[in-house]
Amino acid sequence: MKKTENEVIDVLVADDEESMREFLEIVLGNEGLRVKVVSDGDEAIDVIATTPPTVFLQDLRMGGLDGMDLLRAAKELEPDMPVLVMTAFSSWETAVEAMRLGAFDYLRKPFDTDHVRSVIQRALEAVEQRLSGDEVSRHLVGNTESMRQLLDLVKKIAPTDSTVLVSGESGCGKELIARAIHSASYRNSGPFVAVNCSAFSENLLESELFGHRRGSFTDAVEDRKGVFVNAHGGTLFLDEVADMSLQTQAKILRALEERKVIPVGGDSETAVDVRVIAATNKNLEEEIHCGRFREDLFYRLNVIPAHLPPLRERLDDIPLLAGHFLARYARKMSSNVESLSLKAQKSLMEYSWPGNVRELENVIQRHVALADGDVIEEIDIGSPSVETRSTSLSGDPSLRREQEGTGQIDLPQEGFVLDHVLEDIERNLLAQALERTEGNLTKAAKILGMSYRSIRYKVKKLQVRSMMTNY
Repeated sequence: MKKTENEVIDVLVADDEESMREFLEIVLGNEGLRVKVVSDGDEAIDVIATTPPTVFLQDLRMGGLDGMDLLRAAKELEPDMPVLVMTAFSSWETAVEAMRLGAFDYLRKPFDTDHVRSVIQRALEAVEQRLSGDEVSRHLVGNTESMRQLLDLVKKIAPTDSTVLVSGESGCGKELIARAIHSASYRNSGPFVAVNCSAFSENLLESELFGHRRGSFTDAVEDRKGVFVNAHGGTLFLDEVADMSLQTQAKILRALEERKVIPVGGDSETAVDVRVIAATNKNLEEEIHCGRFREDLFYRLNVIPAHLPPLRERLDDIPLLAGHFLARYARKMSSNVESLSLKAQKSLMEYSWPGNVRELENVIQRHVALADGDVIEEIDIGSPSVETRSTSLSGDPSLRREQEGTGQIDLPQEGFVLDHVLEDIERNLLAQALERTEGNLTKAAKILGMSYRSIRYKVKKLQVRSMMTNY
């Protein structure tokens, strides 16, 4: 059918309940939106094919075309159109599958007027952002109240140039917040540079931040720019700022206030234009009280605070995240996995997720890789994690002797991602060597039969946390 241009629809609503259609038509119409309502899926497809709306809001249980089939057909006709799904039934039966098929978000009935207005507004803004080349909507996934508030904050502060301090537990996605802010800012054509402050010794961190001059220390064979200079014109993300020494904190404060940096071993200043977004998993006010963090730097970084809640406090986001990761890794691995069984979904919902979103992503990735069919029937989160298995190599003397003697690590029944296991084993052994040598990279390299350059590269790449005192 030919598309017509004589009607403009901001929001198309498909629901078989007349009262719901009237409610949404009034609420959205009062927002100044042009709304069209239909009572079944077949009629909705006719409208989308002839006069595609900006946003499509559909119920998942109604007459005519099945809810999931309607979603598939709508996305085939208009791949870029945000589709919002509504359901009064168990979100677990539908939300994961809906997100996998490309739904923008879902609303669980009953919902209030503020909620539906907020979700519709986000969908409309996502269209504008896509049309203007902005990618902020792909960074953040979440529909709980805390995430909606955080998303609103990101949109408000992104166009400014204010410094932002993101707090939250490890694995929550603090870097994603920073990337979302950068993507929605006027600096988005510039670089986004991230550095983990906990992964370096004091001297190495200062070199990473500010650069160095040739000959300023051992192995400084050439001049090197630091991340402040590399991020010029863009955004610099300083992760785990609480792990910096007081001396480095003082230099960071100076760089923020004067917008100039001096490389290690240098005597001339370089002007830098960067927006700084910092992050920490610690309570900085407690760190100040204990004398481990500078109060003046805290106030300089904490211009706009943004807190990212742990996953256990936003369980309703698990269906969205699970569907998002399921689609991502099925596509990456060319897998035919399409859904999670109710038993698997229940396992996800009942787990406490100490590793937060990162742990959920790893779990979904592992099970997609190991799936035999198109449905993941069971998820075994309670079995020893990759991190636990790699740590046990050094933590259990009898196991260590057995594995050292045989050169074998038993493959668990559910399998694992080999690259991740090898990285975890390397990280664990590097941390042990650095602990044994009190952070001396040269001595640790000798213990592990590595060159100094190799161990320095590995420590940085694997983000080994240790008290490295000698550069």
